[in-house]
Amino acid sequence: MSGKVKITKPGTVEKLFAPAHPRDHEKAQINIRGAEPLYQEIRIENTLTDQDGNEVKLKQGAEVEVHVEADKSATIPR
Repeated sequence: MSGKVKITKPGTVEKLFAPAHPRDHEKAQINIRGAEPLYQEIRIENTLTDQDGNEVKLKQGAEVEVHVEADKSATIPR
């Protein structure tokens, strides 16, 4: 088996959290629509790279897509 399997879920940046220490990065809390209620929110470093290689960050309220991807060998038939 080869290749990748994936799923994409829509989400919204709900909150931004200032870093606890100046050398740390801001965090973005993302609400993933379609996830179970207790697991809808994830927090990530709010550091992304645009197509030109510039560092950018998400705005509160931004609509995003959350992608989960795995090797096909890491899955089993349903």
